[in-house]
Amino acid sequence: MGAPEVVVHADKDLLARAVAARLVTRVVDGQAGGGTAHVVLTGGGIGTAVLAALADAPARDAIDWSRLDIWWGDERFVPDGDPERNETGARAALLDHVPITADRVHPMPAANGAGGDRPEDAAHRYAEELRKAARPEDHGPVPRFDVLMLGVGPDGHVASLFPEHPAVHEEERSVVAVHGAPKPPPTRLSLTFPALNAAREVWFLVSGEEKAGAVRLALGGAGPVQIPAAGVRGRQRTLWLLDRSAAKELPVELTRPTEH
Repeated sequence: MGAPEVVVHADKDLLARAVAARLVTRVVDGQAGGGTAHVVLTGGGIGTAVLAALADAPARDAIDWSRLDIWWGDERFVPDGDPERNETGARAALLDHVPITADRVHPMPAANGAGGDRPEDAAHRYAEELRKAARPEDHGPVPRFDVLMLGVGPDGHVASLFPEHPAVHEEERSVVAVHGAPKPPPTRLSLTFPALNAAREVWFLVSGEEKAGAVRLALGGAGPVQIPAAGVRGRQRTLWLLDRSAAKELPVELTRPTEH
């Protein structure tokens, strides 16, 4: 794992479009030679903006949607179709507008799903789905995701791993139920550090001045229990893709502005 790279874009809109373009390139590379690419989506404002930008980009047609598997890093444990669900936003922004088949989209279970309303059971089912998708060359219980995208909260949380919560101490399971999240809704499902850190590339997508302190702490050596964003690194590459507001507390030497 190399040192994280930081790229700064002028504003949220430019950030979203740049990440969408970057994602097309990475997925096409991952599919080279007939392979399947695995991408983990994130919710939130910037995550959804990236998906919307991808839906609007002509370059999206370069992706072979029949050889792309979509996963989620976390989900709110609410009924299917609820606007709070990350899946709901992703479908409206992108997935309903591209030729991807249902078997390639892997949403986390909903609270009203066929498997029942216990989040612990739902977490176990998603872990099993990940395990079945893992290939022998992945050497683990989850696919070695080509790209895993994460938003970052003002408190430094990623996925639904919140500071000081029990889930940040999980070292064995790939998916856990989260209770009492400080951000509503309180019950969630989340990939754990072992699953997140299986990704080849981790992309942190961060927009807004209210995130600047968390970005500074995560890149400045904070511990993952206090700042969970500090606990995730890609096996091959870790990118912090920021707008200027989110980067405003970083030292100049850490930032690499784009041409915008």
